[in-house]
Amino acid sequence: MTDDLGSEICSRLKDLGPSISVAMEIHFDSYFDAVRGLVDNFSNSKDMECIYITSSIPATTIMEALRTLEVDTGKIHFIDCLSHMLMGNIDSDEKIIYIESPTMLENIILKVEFLMRKSGGVPTTVVMDSIDSLAIHNDSKILSEFLQIFLGGLRSRETYPVVLSMVEQSKPEIREMVELVCDQVISFNEGTE
Repeated sequence: MTDDLGSEICSRLKDLGPSISVAMEIHFDSYFDAVRGLVDNFSNSKDMECIYITSSIPATTIMEALRTLEVDTGKIHFIDCLSHMLMGNIDSDEKIIYIESPTMLENIILKVEFLMRKSGGVPTTVVMDSIDSLAIHNDSKILSEFLQIFLGGLRSRETYPVVLSMVEQSKPEIREMVELVCDQVISFNEGTE
């Protein structure tokens, strides 16, 4: 299933092109297959930068998993919204920017802007993992406003914005919000949209 899911993710994103915000619904058991598909099959194969915003799993865990899967992590930068809240002081890493809490949504926008300026306009995939985790920590109205501003800004930069959602965690109101703010919702649970 790994190669199939990674290839399907890559194919879907290539078909849609840049500036189209995409929500991808995946199952827990295919989580790392999807991450590998986004980072390796898509971003690395197109020689793109990748900004990976995580509020569900610490960035160090994702980075180690990708390295174990022999994925080149040279062009990936993480914005970690979880680790500082859970562990407090953390050793610095040039590939990871830590945000104090997943409730600090404006800091996510600022850090993405910083990384995009630092890369000098190189084509970029921006992955938000996951909307369900952010919804646990934020009011739905505030989260919806944040997504509209965040995705609108990314569309104007011709990036590939991807919002991950876990089928097992997703609530109907979160799915509705994602359908309103994203241009496309792709469900990988049955291979249908």
